[in-house]
Amino acid sequence: MANAPLMPKATAVWLVENTALTFDQIADFCKLHVLEVKGIADGEVAQGIKGSDPVTTGQLSRDEIERGEKNAAYHLRLLESKVRLPEPKRRRGPRYTPVSKRQDRPNAILWLLRSHPELKDSQIMRLVGTTKHTIESIKERTHWNAQNLTPMDPVTLGLCSQIDLDIEVQRSSKDRPATMVTAEGSTLLPADVTTGPGAMEEPFVPQRKPREEPIDLETVFAKLGGSRKTAAEEE
Repeated sequence: MANAPLMPKATAVWLVENTALTFDQIADFCKLHVLEVKGIADGEVAQGIKGSDPVTTGQLSRDEIERGEKNAAYHLRLLESKVRLPEPKRRRGPRYTPVSKRQDRPNAILWLLRSHPELKDSQIMRLVGTTKHTIESIKERTHWNAQNLTPMDPVTLGLCSQIDLDIEVQRSSKDRPATMVTAEGSTLLPADVTTGPGAMEEPFVPQRKPREEPIDLETVFAKLGGSRKTAAEEE
């Protein structure tokens, strides 16, 4: 709770027993319901709980208690702690997967291996919270349930978000080597070559047109003249 003392019920027990503060003031300071404070005073709530002195723990001052006892409308203020604890750093590790979804991880791993073979094992481990041994067993089909595995999208299964998947795919694409640029003068291949059978077996080399020989006009006219002479003789 924000701005609440440590062990609020134990603190409320001490304030009820050792001060003249009202139930409303104690409830407001300890962030409890006023009926809980009344139950503590009646012995119906917090039985067996030992009171905690907020003055000794540095959460409340004697002067603050006296102000509250003199004015029933006064709101007690919690003293700020003099000790500043550093925020715990988040430890990097495999993503936590709920128990109900752990059985779907092998299916998600199989989907990632088939749909995004460019992903590294470490990236798959981050996405679905698995181990390298499990990934290797699915790759080599030595997983104990390999025969029953079905590729399933980890986003659909709720194992990771689409944003996380896109980020990992984008990272892996940056690591790919750039493709070689073809020499100048190359042309696009015809559609029947790129889509036809055996398109990827051999590179397409466009065939050159046969060189046309120059036409000899004298030979052509000689042939025409000979044909006319033969026709006159037959008549």
